[in-house]
Amino acid sequence: STGVSGLTKFPISSLPFLIKPLVHLIMFISRFQRRISHKNFPTFRTRFFASQAKQIKDQDLIIIGGGPGGYVAAIKAAQLGLKTTCIEKRGSLGGTCLNVGCIPSKALLHISHLYEQTKHYMPSHGIKVEGVSVDLPTMMKAKQKAVTGLTSGVEYLFKKNGVTYVKGHGSFSDPNTILVDGPDGQTTVSAKNIIIATGSDALSLPGIEIDEDKIVTSTGALELKEIPKTMTLIGGGVIGLEMGSVWNRLGTQVTVVEFLDAIAAGADAEVAKTFKKILEKQGLIFKMRSKVTGAKKTSGGVVLDIEDMVNNKKEQMTSDVVLVAVGRRPYTDKLNLEAAGVKSDNKGRVIIDSHLRTNVPHIYAIGDVIAGPMLAHKAEEEGIAAVENIVSGAGHVNYNAIPSVVYTHPEVAWVGETEEQLKARGVQYSVGKFPFQANSRARTNDDVEGFVKFLADKETDRVLGVHMIGPNAGELIAEAVLGIEYGASCEDIARTCHAHPTLSEAVKEAAMSAYSKPIHF
Repeated sequence: STGVSGLTKFPISSLPFLIKPLVHLIMFISRFQRRISHKNFPTFRTRFFASQAKQIKDQDLIIIGGGPGGYVAAIKAAQLGLKTTCIEKRGSLGGTCLNVGCIPSKALLHISHLYEQTKHYMPSHGIKVEGVSVDLPTMMKAKQKAVTGLTSGVEYLFKKNGVTYVKGHGSFSDPNTILVDGPDGQTTVSAKNIIIATGSDALSLPGIEIDEDKIVTSTGALELKEIPKTMTLIGGGVIGLEMGSVWNRLGTQVTVVEFLDAIAAGADAEVAKTFKKILEKQGLIFKMRSKVTGAKKTSGGVVLDIEDMVNNKKEQMTSDVVLVAVGRRPYTDKLNLEAAGVKSDNKGRVIIDSHLRTNVPHIYAIGDVIAGPMLAHKAEEEGIAAVENIVSGAGHVNYNAIPSVVYTHPEVAWVGETEEQLKARGVQYSVGKFPFQANSRARTNDDVEGFVKFLADKETDRVLGVHMIGPNAGELIAEAVLGIEYGASCEDIARTCHAHPTLSEAVKEAAMSAYSKPIHF
C-alpha cells in the first residue's frame, strides 16, 4: 500500500468503501437543496450555496451588452484571437434592434405595405382580390418568426466564433471585473479590456405614465392586441413615423404632435417638407409646434392635454392608444460606473476620446451610450473600431459617412451634410436633383414620388451630402455613403455606368445634374 505524505497510511483497496458513503452524501445534499424553500430559509440557502457562484477569469475582452454594437464587437474580437465574453441581460441576443426595434418594426412595415398594396395598388394594375382583411395575430407571429430567427442566428455565430455568452445583468465591481446577476445565480468575469455597449431606453415626458398598453413606447406599439381606431404619436421622429405608418395602413387614424416645426429631425429641410406632404396625403394628421402637457387614462381612451406654442391655444384630444416617441436615453445608470472610475456627462452618456476609449484606458464605450446618433449600424462600426483599437490601435469611424433611413413608404435616406449645415458653415456648394418621376424603373413600377439630391463643393465637386426620398431609398443610399467615404466627386458617380432600367439611375442623374446637366430631365 501507499500513503499520503504526513498522514496515516491506508490501503488503496479500501477506497471503494470510502467513495460509496461520499456519493450518498452528495446525493443527500442535492435532494436537500431542492427541498429547501427559498422563502422559508433565505439566509441559510444563500450562505450554504454561495460557493456555487461561477467565475470566468483571464479574458482578453468583456463586452457588456449583446446588441448590434456589442455582438458585432464580440464576434470581431474572437476572429482576431481575443478570449471574449459577451454579457446580455435580455435573455436573447440582438439588443433593442433585433428584439423590439429595427427588425420587428421593419417586419410590420413590410407586411402592412403589402396589405395596402393589395387594397389600393393591385386593383388598378389588373389584379382583383376579394375580401382582403387583416389577421393581426398571424401578422404578429410572422413578425416574431423574423425576430427569433435572427436572434438565434447571432447565438449560433457566437458558438461558431468561440465567444463566451453569459446571460444576466452586468455591472462593474472594479475596473477589470464585471458582476453578472443571471437566472442561475451570480457570475464574476474579469478581463484585460472592457467595452460598454448597453444601448438605450425609451424616454417619456413628465406627467405621462407609460403602461405599454394604452400609453406605449415603440415596444408596446409592436405588440398591440387589436387595431386601434385612433392613435396619437407624441414626436414626429423616425420611430414615431414608422410605427404610425404601420397602424395608419391597417386603418388607424393617426395624429402626430410635434414640438418642432419640421418632422424627421436631422433630415434636409426640403426632404422633410416633401415627406410631411406625402404622409398627409396618406392620411396622417400633424399638429406642429405643439406639446403634450398631460395624459389621463379613462374608460373612453387616453385624454391628452395639448398646447399650441404659436398661439398658446390649449385643447384636449382623446385617443385609443398614445405612442410616446420623444427619443431615447443611454442605459448607464445601473452599470455602477463609479466602481470602475468611468466618467459620464450630464445626460448619462459615457465620455470617450477619438479612439472610443473612456478616461480609464482599458475601458471603451460604443453605440447609444455615447454621444451621436442612436443607430444600430453606427454602433456596429464603433464595435469593430473599438476592437481594432484594442488589438492594433488602428480602429476608426468616419462619422460623416453614417447613413440615416426612415423605412416608411416612400423611404427617406440621407448621408453627409444638409443644405442648412453647409449654409451655417459658410460653404459654397452646388445642388443636383433628379425626380423619380423621370426614372424609367419608377415609372414602370408606378411608384414615382420623391427625388434624389446631391450637395457638392462648388470648387472641387466633392460630394458633401446626399438626400433622397423615394422607393428603396434605404438601399440606394449605400452608393452615396461609399462615395463620401472615398472622397468621390459628383462626376465620379455620374460617369459610373448604372444598369438600365433601375432606380439607381436616379442617383447617377442627380450626381450628373450637380456638375453638369441630367439627360432625362
